[in-house]
Amino acid sequence: MLKKIAAILIVIIMLLNLSACNKKEPTRYEAQFLSLFDTVTTIVGFAESEEKFTEYSQLIYDDLKEYHELYDIYNDYEGINNIKTINDNAGIKPIKVDKKIIDLILFAKDEYVETSGKTNIALGSVLSIWHEYRTEGIEDPENAKLPSIDKLKDAAEHTDINSVIVDENNSTVYLSDPDMRLDVGAIAKGYATEQVSRLAKEKGLVSAIISVGGNVRGLGNKADTNEQWSVGIQNPNKESESNVLKLVYLSDKSLVTSGNYERYYTVNGKRYNHIINQETLYPSEYFASVSIICIDSGKADGLSTAIFSMPYEQGKELIDSLPDTEAMWVYNNGEIKYSENFEKLIKE
Repeated sequence: MLKKIAAILIVIIMLLNLSACNKKEPTRYEAQFLSLFDTVTTIVGFAESEEKFTEYSQLIYDDLKEYHELYDIYNDYEGINNIKTINDNAGIKPIKVDKKIIDLILFAKDEYVETSGKTNIALGSVLSIWHEYRTEGIEDPENAKLPSIDKLKDAAEHTDINSVIVDENNSTVYLSDPDMRLDVGAIAKGYATEQVSRLAKEKGLVSAIISVGGNVRGLGNKADTNEQWSVGIQNPNKESESNVLKLVYLSDKSLVTSGNYERYYTVNGKRYNHIINQETLYPSEYFASVSIICIDSGKADGLSTAIFSMPYEQGKELIDSLPDTEAMWVYNNGEIKYSENFEKLIKE
């Protein structure tokens, strides 16, 4: 009897050893696709096979595509009520929308309160004017112009977020002000990045970096070394020899940077970026860039926009009031300031 038990144990041990030998170590893969949210999406992660990583990448692409179409303010899509549909029906009727839109708007309303109104998806009437002038200025630089302050002030009369009426029971959104327009650009990419990252993690992708146009979300550590991911923060000084200003560690956290160095146009030799200060109604000039690190990518996106349009002291006070949230401010002269624990995240 003892011999039989011993034989069984030996067989079990051999099977366990064989299983361990056959078990594949996770391999690093990378995928990239264009067009969604008008930017480049990059996925770097570890999976047991190329086929499995392709499944994860396809899952992320499909989900992100849905968010892209729902949050679009410029284009219509057959069979879809999106943000543009809501805008087109401002002052006319409530629009039945997907829960992904309801959730985004409720999230945006919370961010509006948290940032004292600096993150405001109801600012579309003002932002659309700047978008029009910026587009014309890029296409015809010699005749680039600035919008008049009177035109901007008139538009600013239609930016009260309380006029965005959400009916969760009926899944509808209604803009009670007919001249109001939603623009979710300050949070949409970050919010969508957070949601697709959570979905991918639920499906088994536990070691990855997902970047949607610089909205970066880390999942776990690197599977091969168990080290944290290191991610570069872009240098806002395009004339510098280095494109990377700082390398920071990310593990189950997000990094989002807002800056004046990508979307801008020039009028009479001066650059005007796309981030509008709601107090002046003109592009914010406090900083060259602001980077936020926190867990939620949507929150990081909203905060980076808000902090970019605040004086340093006001922005630091807000950051210090939030748990597990850090910021880095880069001034136009190259000076850098940090929140209390940001430097601990920098890779030496």
